[in-house]
Amino acid sequence: MTKIEHRVVITFLCKEGSKAKEIHQPMVGVYGNGAPHYSTVAKWYSEFKSGCESLEDDPPPGLDAQQTWSTQKQLPRDRRIKTDAIVTELGISYGSVLKIIHDHLGMSKVSGRWVPRNLSAQDQHQQLESSCKIFYADQANFPACVVTGDETWIHHWDPETKQESMQWKHQASPTPKKLHSQPLANKVMASILWDAKDVLLTDYMPHTRMTDEYYATLMQKFRQAIKEKSKGVLLLHNNAPVHKARVALAATHECGFEQLDHPPYSPDLAPSNYYLFQHLKAYLRGKRFSNDEELMEAIEEQSKDFYFAGIDSLKDKWSKCIEVKGDYIEK
Repeated sequence: MTKIEHRVVITFLCKEGSKAKEIHQPMVGVYGNGAPHYSTVAKWYSEFKSGCESLEDDPPPGLDAQQTWSTQKQLPRDRRIKTDAIVTELGISYGSVLKIIHDHLGMSKVSGRWVPRNLSAQDQHQQLESSCKIFYADQANFPACVVTGDETWIHHWDPETKQESMQWKHQASPTPKKLHSQPLANKVMASILWDAKDVLLTDYMPHTRMTDEYYATLMQKFRQAIKEKSKGVLLLHNNAPVHKARVALAATHECGFEQLDHPPYSPDLAPSNYYLFQHLKAYLRGKRFSNDEELMEAIEEQSKDFYFAGIDSLKDKWSKCIEVKGDYIEK
């Protein structure tokens, strides 16, 4: 569409009687680095002066214009159409179809991105408002004050994925085999509260679900664990029901923690979701632990820089959320 826009400008100024150089100079002033090269302007200036009216490129050499037009017409009609189906319908070679799609039409096939839900206009506005409110606040003391956390299931043994178990081999060596294994049934729910320096509290639950009362008790434990830092704590939690329950909110307020506003359906703005649990589980995967104490020791083996990077990345996340006007952030 940028090419077409440029050519519209060129043909308009050409009909006004401007020369190629007179057309190119103002385009550089408007488009900057995105302006077409002078040779491109001169080429299309010459085409339009000779009576050409089309703004489209000529079909690639060796390809029939009718085939190109037919392919271009089919793609918007069915964005999921298979290349083989186009080959069968048009009766042209597989390579010709790929050349038309990629080289001439400039299209490629991509899969959709998984998101928690389709955000409404109100959800996007809330994400944008929350991100602006926090992003433009006092950022000098921001990393030192933020405490975040969440809950996740951790197995005593979680097998490596096929990709994680890849290894180098000689061409003549047989391909190694990997048995399909399931995680051990022994697991605990780990509640982890952490800041830019370290894990502040790790609490383990047996095989029961998280409740409002348990979370309220967790806040009291957390207050005892950070007595010297109980003031000025900015608590960032997602919108899980137990985090927003009346009992939990009352306990948070009683402990003197200020809770940062976290918009709903926003795992890409929760450091525990997109950073801590992702890296932590990859680090633990393939290791076998006999008890919860060994798991806790493994969690505390992370370097200090690891936690700071997770909290500090929030500024970039909020900035990107503002750029996309409250929509989900691309990975």
